[in-house]
Amino acid sequence: MKTENQMIDFVKSLGVLPLFYHQDAHVCVEVVKALYQAGVRCVEFTNRGAAAFENFKIILENRKQFYPDVVLAIGTIHTQKDAQAYIDAGADFLISPFFDQAIADTAYLHKKLWIPGCMTPTEIHIAEVAGCHLVKLFPGNVLGPGFVTAIKPLFPNMHFLVTGGVDTSKENLEAWFKAGVIGVGMGSKLITTAHMDSKNYDFIEKETSKLITLVRSIN
Repeated sequence: MKTENQMIDFVKSLGVLPLFYHQDAHVCVEVVKALYQAGVRCVEFTNRGAAAFENFKIILENRKQFYPDVVLAIGTIHTQKDAQAYIDAGADFLISPFFDQAIADTAYLHKKLWIPGCMTPTEIHIAEVAGCHLVKLFPGNVLGPGFVTAIKPLFPNMHFLVTGGVDTSKENLEAWFKAGVIGVGMGSKLITTAHMDSKNYDFIEKETSKLITLVRSIN
């Protein structure tokens, strides 16, 4: 099991964190397979639907057989109860859209990386005081790369991941990495509901592969 710092270094080395949710377990498994074949080694499955917990457990079981080297994160964790349930299920780390002390305590107790969502310097400060070394800036389309440039000198020991509104263009990605983020979370701009519903896994694989190549050339 990776330590928190090792997990942060791992996320930084990848640069891209694909994230998605789908209500069909088979689709979930196939999307992870497509991402893996594209070169992805860390995936965030979001806790955004009634089938999320059961589908995540199926993804975890499938990983054992086909891609044991993939790190599986669970996103959109709202409560301590959810955090505990997903940790017990086998999540490698947790991500939330906001800071919550109970979730922070649960992650700390189990020595799991937890990435809270932050939008203001005050929220980043609270997360840092609580022991977080990596936060998610969300929503990225509202904050913009300029926000990262402005706050980085205030938090020299904090790492930043950005999600929400990040797109796959070279210009957008260059702006974020130049500003100082260690990675970008890519959801609907990369893995669309339409492509999942139509089971167009080849397209997801090809687009993800191109994205990884682009990020490596920038970062």
